[in-house]
Amino acid sequence: MPTDAPPARGIAMPAEGTSDELLEVLAAADAIVDCLPGSQAPRMARLAKEYGCHYLNLTEYVAETNEIKGIAEGADTCFALQCGLAPGYINILGHALVQRATSAWGVDAVDKLEMRVGSLTRHATEPHMYGWTWSPVGVATEYVKDAICVRDGKTVEVPSLSERKTLLLHGRELEEAMTSGGAADLPEALAGKVRDLDYKTLRFPGHYDWVEGLLADIPDGPDRPAKLQDAMEAVIPHVEDDIVIVYASVEGRDAHGTLRAMREVIHCPSIVVAGRRMRAIQSTTACGVAEVLRLVLGGEHSGALLQSPVPTEEYLAG
Repeated sequence: MPTDAPPARGIAMPAEGTSDELLEVLAAADAIVDCLPGSQAPRMARLAKEYGCHYLNLTEYVAETNEIKGIAEGADTCFALQCGLAPGYINILGHALVQRATSAWGVDAVDKLEMRVGSLTRHATEPHMYGWTWSPVGVATEYVKDAICVRDGKTVEVPSLSERKTLLLHGRELEEAMTSGGAADLPEALAGKVRDLDYKTLRFPGHYDWVEGLLADIPDGPDRPAKLQDAMEAVIPHVEDDIVIVYASVEGRDAHGTLRAMREVIHCPSIVVAGRRMRAIQSTTACGVAEVLRLVLGGEHSGALLQSPVPTEEYLAG
């Protein structure tokens, strides 16, 4: 597939601080798209502010996201946070469904918003029923840190891997469980409009039981995610041919008191771009951040930008 994009240039990213080569790139950049581990996000955000670049990241890390909100204060450029797939696309889709449902049903609020995403292998084997398709450190972190959700109109924290349920999507049996970071800013943005709101990660049945077995032997502490990562990486293989499943659902009663639901399910396979196969998780994450980048470069956004202020229909039509 022909492209008019300039050739990519690779440089070595120093583990700490900067380098002459990195500073040369930053001085000529319009935006930084940060795909590094979430722990690096505040560092990259400070560089973006120093060099007058827009900043976009993908991380689900909550503490680092809050830190960048402070860095973004007073900036002339935009700091678009958590704008990949989950958090990111799923939140904008969920927000759009709430807007569509309240308009169609003639109400101001709904009972429930459920957001679900799974990055899955096409085949899975016991005991783990999983294969690495993206960052092992991201998976381990979201399994350990608490998740934020809304219950009976109140924003609360619950343990990750809790509230597990089985669901069928297009005939495929999957298991959902709470994981950290995926709700993004919607608990605050939809306050008073949604009674119950949550984000859960989808996995094949059996995976979460296996993970909880590992966690039973890992004591609490700041290194618990790293130890879980090591235990999982010892036995889970990396795979290339994956599928991403996105599911969002809104339920509530219309103006006549009838219980209604509005749902959307999307199955995304791996695809070939410019002669190279991209994993489904790569293409869906890239699409999410690319669409936000388009809006940022063409708009007047400045300071921190999370999911709820993004124009839902314009984004989803991009």
